[in-house]
Amino acid sequence: MKKEELSAMASGSYNLSGRGGIAVPESDPAQNRPDNTAFTQQRLPAWQPLLSAGTVLPLFLVLGTAFLAIGLGLHFSSENIQELELDYTGAPGSEGISNCSRCANLSAHPAHSPCVCGIRFVLPVDFPAPVCLYYQLSNYYQNNRRYSVSRDNEQLNGDAWALRNPITECEPYQKNGSGTPIAPCGSIANSLFNDTFVLYRSLSDGTLDPIDMDKRGISWWTDTNVMFRNPEPVNKSLALAFKGTAKPPSWPYPAYKLGNVNTSGVGFVNEHFVVWMRTAALPTFRKLYSRIRRGNFSTVLPRGTYYLNITYNYPVLSFNGSKKVILSTLSWMGGKNSFLGITYLVCGALCIITGVVMLVVHFKFRHLNEED
Repeated sequence: MKKEELSAMASGSYNLSGRGGIAVPESDPAQNRPDNTAFTQQRLPAWQPLLSAGTVLPLFLVLGTAFLAIGLGLHFSSENIQELELDYTGAPGSEGISNCSRCANLSAHPAHSPCVCGIRFVLPVDFPAPVCLYYQLSNYYQNNRRYSVSRDNEQLNGDAWALRNPITECEPYQKNGSGTPIAPCGSIANSLFNDTFVLYRSLSDGTLDPIDMDKRGISWWTDTNVMFRNPEPVNKSLALAFKGTAKPPSWPYPAYKLGNVNTSGVGFVNEHFVVWMRTAALPTFRKLYSRIRRGNFSTVLPRGTYYLNITYNYPVLSFNGSKKVILSTLSWMGGKNSFLGITYLVCGALCIITGVVMLVVHFKFRHLNEED
């Protein structure tokens, strides 16, 4: 053993361990010691609630009462909303509801020409403005994962590179048969709902008075102003910005011709397109089409006879779906939604029942705690 090792062992910085008495340096205890702080030494102040019958039972009863009050308010507000549903699917046997059966059969063919049908209906009571017009689809699974991810958010945000290089999730609507990139790509955009509606009021002399429907402001503000943007125009032309791209296969025209700049926006910022791209969670869903809140109907949509003119383009019979138009009023909570009120009522009832059961158990067994 060398002289340096002997001197190190004499100073206590080495230990003999293992076979053969190999000298191993000791670790310095001061180096491994945590900092002397409240956090590392676990001296932080802490608070632990002491749950007792005197604190838990009132909490359950107060929460239950609050939930019941909110649930009743939501339920009665929802019940006071007036709705009128009009089915225009055109399924066999529904000729008495609308005259859209012929259009329903034609829409199954890809190259069909626009088919127009209509519904004459009676509004039994006055609908206070604003009155919303929704379209509703059933048996339509927008929550399918392959469908819901089939979109390119960078492309929809107006990125010029993404416009011509859509992501692979858009397959089979990433490129057309000649290899040209599709804009907007994906299954959601390709399946855009394209029925159109025009509402008339039937006057006493038999003429039809058109009702102005406001199609602006029907989408989320963040969608229209943040998530969806058109590509930068080339020489002030949006058509040149989309040059080198193809339209989705099911669209009759390219994206830069979608919509109207004075009513609902053009291209990717078209609000009907923006509303459709926000996929629904359930197979039966409704989406806002327009509001009736201007002109002669800015305060009320009066009772009477109306005629809804429908351009029927969207096929649904192939997957046993249905289509409806819904006229609805609004309240402070928005549109009709009975689920939210029922949820609050159920939670409130469960809280009160739980509180009552715990109260009975407490009075029945508290003498055991006193003996302990």
